[in-house]
Amino acid sequence: MAVNLTPPDPKSLLPVAGVDLGFAYAGIRKVKRNDLMLIRLAQGSRVAGVFTQNAFAAAPVQVCRQHLAASETFRALVVNAGNANCGTGEAGLLAARQTCDAVARELGCRAAEVLPFSTGVILEHLPVERIEAALPACVSTLAPAHWAEAAAAIMTTDTVPKAASRSLALGGVRLTVTGMAKGVGMLQPNMATMLAFVGTDASISGALLQRMVREVADASFNRVTVDGDTSTNDSFVLIATGVAAGPEVVAPQDAGYAALKEAVTQVAVELAQAIARDGEGATKFITIRVNGAKNAEEAVRVAKAVAHSPLVKTAFFASDPNLGRLIMAIGNAGIAGLDTSRIDLYLGDVKVIERGGRAADYREEDGTRAMKPAEIAVRIELGRGDASTTVWTCDLSYDYVKINAEYRT
Repeated sequence: MAVNLTPPDPKSLLPVAGVDLGFAYAGIRKVKRNDLMLIRLAQGSRVAGVFTQNAFAAAPVQVCRQHLAASETFRALVVNAGNANCGTGEAGLLAARQTCDAVARELGCRAAEVLPFSTGVILEHLPVERIEAALPACVSTLAPAHWAEAAAAIMTTDTVPKAASRSLALGGVRLTVTGMAKGVGMLQPNMATMLAFVGTDASISGALLQRMVREVADASFNRVTVDGDTSTNDSFVLIATGVAAGPEVVAPQDAGYAALKEAVTQVAVELAQAIARDGEGATKFITIRVNGAKNAEEAVRVAKAVAHSPLVKTAFFASDPNLGRLIMAIGNAGIAGLDTSRIDLYLGDVKVIERGGRAADYREEDGTRAMKPAEIAVRIELGRGDASTTVWTCDLSYDYVKINAEYRT
C-alpha cells in the first residue's frame, strides 16, 4: 500500500501542446492490463535524457543513447512494461530497433527519431511481435489528455500511477509542464526499473535542455532511494516541443531558464517522492535532511548511508527508535575526519542525539512517538560547514521481501 499517495486526477494533468499519448494491451506479461505506451511529438521537438550507469544497461537504453547522439529532433517515445529487454545481447538490440522501426512505420517518421524504453523482468527476450501487433491500437488512442492512462500503462509492481503538472507564465505566454514516472523497487537512480518522462511546450535549445535534465535529475530522482539498487533500465527524459508561442531559451542567463527549470523540478520532485511513497511494501515515507556538511557530495553521502541501511529501514517499519542503527549508518558514510562529537540528530521534533551521544532530555517513548506516523522526518546536523541536502526513502517491510520473492511468479 502506498503511503499517502492516491492516483492522480486526470483533470489535474495539463495537456502539453505537441504531445499526444496512447496506450494499449500487448500481452507482454500475464496480467490483463495495458502494458504499451506511445508518445507522439510535434515536428521539431527536442529531447534530452539521463540514463542508468549500471554496466548492464538494457538494450533500449543503449539504443536511446545512440539515437540521441544521431538526431537533433524526435517524433516518438515508445514504452513497454513487463519485460526489461536486458541481458538479451544482440537479439535484444535488434528487438529494440525493430520496435523503433514499427513505430516509425505507424507515424511516418524515421526510426532514428524514435526512442524505446522497457521495464520489467530481466534476462527474458522481448516479444517484439506482440508490440508490433498492438501498435495500431496504441496509435488509435493518441490524444493530448491521456497522461493518466499512459502513466498506468507503464506500471509494473507500482500500486499507483504517478503523474503531475505545473504551469508558468514566461514572457506573457502560458507554458505547461507535465510528467509521469514508474518505479517502486530496484531503485536508487544513479544517472549521470525507474522511468520518468516530463514534457513541456516551451522552446529551449537542445544543449540547454540536456543541461536542465541533468540539473533536475540531481535535485529529484537522484535524491530518492527505495532499496539502494540501481536498475539496468533507469531513464529520465525531458521533452520540449516548442509549440507554445514565445522566445526560445538559449542560455542559462535567460530569465526563462530559471523559471522553466523550477517548474520542471517541482514536477520531478513530486514524481520522485511518489516513487518513495509507493516503494515495494512501504508503510512509511521518510525524509532525511542533512545540514552542516562541507559540501553537497558529503551531505548526500551521509543521507544515503542512512536511507540505504536495511537495519535503519526495518527499525522505521517497526517504529523502533533504535538509535544505535542511526549512528552506525552515519558512521559508515565514509566521511573523512568526521567529528562525531559535533553531530546532532532529530526524529521529527525530538532531539535524540546531541553532540554524538544520547540527548540528555531524550526519552524512549518520545522516540517511539516520533517514529509512529506514516511520514517521518529525520534531520542530521553535522556541524562541518554550510552544505545541505534532502533524500527521500521508505521503510523495509515484510511485504518488500514477499513482493520481490514472488516477482517472476
